[in-house]
Amino acid sequence: MSIELYLAFVLASAVLAVTPGPSVSLIIANGTSSGLKGGLLTVAGGITGVVLLVSGATLGMSSVMALMADWFDLLRWAGAAFLVWLGMSRLWKAWKNEPAAQPLVTSGRRWYWQGLAVSLSNPKMLLFLGAFFPQFVNQDAPLASQLWLLAVTFIAIVTLIDATYAVLAGTARAWITEKRVRLADSVTGVLLICGGLWLAAARRV
Repeated sequence: MSIELYLAFVLASAVLAVTPGPSVSLIIANGTSSGLKGGLLTVAGGITGVVLLVSGATLGMSSVMALMADWFDLLRWAGAAFLVWLGMSRLWKAWKNEPAAQPLVTSGRRWYWQGLAVSLSNPKMLLFLGAFFPQFVNQDAPLASQLWLLAVTFIAIVTLIDATYAVLAGTARAWITEKRVRLADSVTGVLLICGGLWLAAARRV
Protein backbone atom coordinates (compact mmCIF):
# COMPACT_ATOMS: atom_id res chain seq x y z
CA MET A 1 0.00 0.00 0.00
CA SER A 2 1.38 3.39 -1.00
CA ILE A 3 1.63 6.24 1.48
CA GLU A 4 -0.73 8.28 -0.68
CA LEU A 5 -3.40 5.57 -0.52
CA TYR A 6 -2.94 5.21 3.23
CA LEU A 7 -3.26 8.96 3.82
CA ALA A 8 -6.42 8.99 1.71
CA PHE A 9 -7.80 6.26 3.97
CA VAL A 10 -6.89 8.26 7.09
CA LEU A 11 -8.67 11.33 5.72
CA ALA A 12 -11.77 9.37 4.70
CA SER A 13 -11.91 7.66 8.10
CA ALA A 14 -11.58 10.98 9.93
CA VAL A 15 -14.42 12.49 7.91
CA LEU A 16 -16.62 9.49 8.72
CA ALA A 17 -15.77 9.60 12.42
CA VAL A 18 -16.29 13.34 12.87
CA THR A 19 -19.67 13.31 11.10
CA PRO A 20 -22.44 13.31 13.74
CA GLY A 21 -24.52 10.16 13.88
CA PRO A 22 -26.29 7.95 16.44
CA SER A 23 -23.13 7.12 18.43
CA VAL A 24 -21.97 10.74 18.58
CA SER A 25 -25.46 11.80 19.68
CA LEU A 26 -25.33 9.32 22.56
CA ILE A 27 -21.80 10.35 23.57
CA ILE A 28 -22.75 14.03 23.72
CA ALA A 29 -26.00 13.30 25.58
CA ASN A 30 -24.32 11.15 28.23
CA GLY A 31 -21.37 13.52 28.52
CA THR A 32 -23.47 16.62 29.08
CA SER A 33 -25.82 14.89 31.53
CA SER A 34 -23.36 12.71 33.46
CA GLY A 35 -20.00 14.38 32.96
CA LEU A 36 -16.74 13.18 31.47
CA LYS A 37 -16.98 9.68 32.96
CA GLY A 38 -20.35 9.05 31.34
CA GLY A 39 -19.10 10.26 27.98
CA LEU A 40 -15.89 8.22 28.04
CA LEU A 41 -17.62 5.02 29.15
CA THR A 42 -20.09 5.50 26.31
CA VAL A 43 -17.11 5.84 23.96
CA ALA A 44 -15.63 2.62 25.39
CA GLY A 45 -18.83 0.72 24.62
CA GLY A 46 -19.08 2.22 21.16
CA ILE A 47 -15.48 1.39 20.33
CA THR A 48 -16.03 -2.19 21.48
CA GLY A 49 -18.76 -2.43 18.87
CA VAL A 50 -16.53 -0.88 16.21
CA VAL A 51 -13.75 -3.36 17.05
CA LEU A 52 -16.16 -6.28 16.67
CA LEU A 53 -17.48 -5.03 13.33
CA VAL A 54 -14.06 -4.11 11.94
CA SER A 55 -12.57 -7.42 13.08
CA GLY A 56 -15.40 -9.30 11.39
CA ALA A 57 -14.81 -7.42 8.15
CA THR A 58 -11.04 -7.89 8.36
CA LEU A 59 -11.21 -11.59 9.12
CA GLY A 60 -13.43 -12.11 6.10
CA MET A 61 -16.41 -13.46 8.01
CA SER A 62 -18.53 -13.20 4.88
CA SER A 63 -21.30 -15.47 6.11
CA VAL A 64 -21.70 -13.55 9.36
CA MET A 65 -21.52 -10.20 7.59
CA ALA A 66 -24.11 -11.34 5.04
CA LEU A 67 -26.40 -12.56 7.81
CA MET A 68 -26.16 -9.23 9.64
CA ALA A 69 -26.78 -7.41 6.37
CA ASP A 70 -29.98 -9.45 6.00
CA TRP A 71 -30.98 -8.14 9.41
CA PHE A 72 -30.48 -4.56 8.24
CA ASP A 73 -34.02 -3.38 8.95
CA LEU A 74 -34.26 -5.19 12.29
CA LEU A 75 -30.98 -3.68 13.50
CA ARG A 76 -31.93 -0.26 12.19
CA TRP A 77 -35.32 -0.15 13.90
CA ALA A 78 -34.01 -1.63 17.14
CA GLY A 79 -31.27 0.98 17.34
CA ALA A 80 -33.64 3.79 16.39
CA ALA A 81 -36.22 2.74 18.98
CA PHE A 82 -33.53 2.53 21.67
CA LEU A 83 -32.25 6.05 20.95
CA VAL A 84 -35.75 7.53 20.81
CA TRP A 85 -36.58 5.84 24.12
CA LEU A 86 -33.47 7.32 25.71
CA GLY A 87 -34.36 10.73 24.30
CA MET A 88 -37.94 10.60 25.55
CA SER A 89 -36.69 9.53 28.99
CA ARG A 90 -34.38 12.54 29.05
CA LEU A 91 -37.21 14.87 28.00
CA TRP A 92 -39.50 13.38 30.63
CA LYS A 93 -36.85 14.06 33.27
CA ALA A 94 -36.69 17.68 32.13
CA TRP A 95 -40.47 18.10 32.01
CA LYS A 96 -40.88 16.69 35.53
CA ASN A 97 -39.38 19.98 36.68
CA GLU A 98 -37.03 18.35 39.20
CA PRO A 99 -34.00 20.38 40.30
CA ALA A 100 -30.80 18.49 39.58
CA ALA A 101 -27.64 20.53 39.72
CA GLN A 102 -25.44 17.47 40.14
CA PRO A 103 -24.50 15.09 37.32
CA LEU A 104 -26.84 12.17 36.81
CA VAL A 105 -25.58 9.23 38.86
CA THR A 106 -25.90 5.87 37.17
CA SER A 107 -23.94 2.68 36.71
CA GLY A 108 -20.84 2.82 34.54
CA ARG A 109 -21.97 -0.44 32.98
CA ARG A 110 -25.14 1.24 31.81
CA TRP A 111 -23.22 3.89 29.86
CA TYR A 112 -20.93 1.21 28.41
CA TRP A 113 -23.76 -1.04 27.28
CA GLN A 114 -25.65 1.88 25.77
CA GLY A 115 -22.61 2.72 23.66
CA LEU A 116 -22.14 -0.90 22.60
CA ALA A 117 -25.81 -1.38 21.73
CA VAL A 118 -25.99 1.74 19.56
CA SER A 119 -22.72 0.90 17.82
CA LEU A 120 -23.77 -2.65 16.94
CA SER A 121 -27.28 -1.60 15.90
CA ASN A 122 -26.00 0.82 13.25
CA PRO A 123 -26.19 -1.24 10.03
CA LYS A 124 -24.73 1.59 7.97
CA MET A 125 -21.38 0.95 9.65
CA LEU A 126 -21.55 -2.72 8.71
CA LEU A 127 -22.36 -2.06 5.06
CA PHE A 128 -19.89 0.82 4.90
CA LEU A 129 -17.00 -1.33 6.07
CA GLY A 130 -17.78 -3.97 3.47
CA ALA A 131 -17.59 -1.38 0.69
CA PHE A 132 -14.99 0.94 2.23
CA PHE A 133 -11.96 -1.19 3.07
CA PRO A 134 -11.54 -2.88 -0.35
CA GLN A 135 -11.11 0.51 -2.05
CA PHE A 136 -7.86 1.10 -0.16
CA VAL A 137 -6.29 -2.32 -0.65
CA ASN A 138 -3.58 -3.08 -3.19
CA GLN A 139 -4.70 -6.35 -4.74
CA ASP A 140 -1.13 -7.14 -5.84
CA ALA A 141 0.20 -7.10 -2.27
CA PRO A 142 -0.53 -9.39 0.71
CA LEU A 143 -4.09 -8.63 1.82
CA ALA A 144 -3.96 -9.64 5.49
CA SER A 145 -1.33 -7.13 6.57
CA GLN A 146 -3.05 -4.33 4.65
CA LEU A 147 -6.46 -5.08 6.12
CA TRP A 148 -5.16 -5.19 9.68
CA LEU A 149 -3.29 -1.92 9.17
CA LEU A 150 -6.49 -0.30 7.93
CA ALA A 151 -8.48 -1.84 10.79
CA VAL A 152 -6.12 -0.62 13.52
CA THR A 153 -5.92 2.83 11.93
CA PHE A 154 -9.69 3.12 11.62
CA ILE A 155 -10.25 2.07 15.25
CA ALA A 156 -7.61 4.53 16.48
CA ILE A 157 -9.16 7.43 14.54
CA VAL A 158 -12.69 6.68 15.72
CA THR A 159 -11.47 6.34 19.32
CA LEU A 160 -9.64 9.68 19.21
CA ILE A 161 -12.53 11.61 17.68
CA ASP A 162 -15.22 10.03 19.86
CA ALA A 163 -13.11 10.69 22.97
CA THR A 164 -12.79 14.33 21.87
CA TYR A 165 -16.57 14.59 21.65
CA ALA A 166 -16.80 13.07 25.16
CA VAL A 167 -14.26 15.52 26.61
CA LEU A 168 -16.03 18.50 25.05
CA ALA A 169 -19.41 17.29 26.31
CA GLY A 170 -18.01 16.59 29.78
CA THR A 171 -16.46 20.05 29.89
CA ALA A 172 -19.76 21.60 28.88
CA ARG A 173 -21.44 19.72 31.76
CA ALA A 174 -19.22 21.58 34.24
CA TRP A 175 -20.67 24.89 33.00
CA ILE A 176 -24.29 23.81 33.35
CA THR A 177 -25.86 25.55 36.35
CA GLU A 178 -28.96 24.40 38.20
CA LYS A 179 -31.11 26.77 36.18
CA ARG A 180 -29.77 25.32 32.96
CA VAL A 181 -30.09 21.64 33.85
CA ARG A 182 -33.63 21.41 32.47
CA LEU A 183 -32.55 23.04 29.23
CA ALA A 184 -29.54 20.71 28.95
CA ASP A 185 -31.75 17.66 29.51
CA SER A 186 -34.18 18.91 26.87
CA VAL A 187 -31.40 19.53 24.35
CA THR A 188 -29.77 16.13 24.91
CA GLY A 189 -33.18 14.45 24.72
CA VAL A 190 -33.88 16.06 21.37
CA LEU A 191 -30.35 15.14 20.23
CA LEU A 192 -30.94 11.48 21.06
CA ILE A 193 -34.30 11.47 19.28
CA CYS A 194 -32.66 13.04 16.22
CA GLY A 195 -30.03 10.30 16.32
CA GLY A 196 -32.80 7.72 16.40
CA LEU A 197 -34.57 9.33 13.47
CA TRP A 198 -31.27 9.46 11.57
CA LEU A 199 -30.86 5.74 12.09
CA ALA A 200 -34.48 5.02 11.18
CA ALA A 201 -33.99 6.90 7.90
CA ALA A 202 -30.88 4.88 6.98
CA ARG A 203 -31.09 2.91 3.76
CA ARG A 204 -29.00 0.18 2.23
CA VAL A 205 -26.14 1.39 0.04
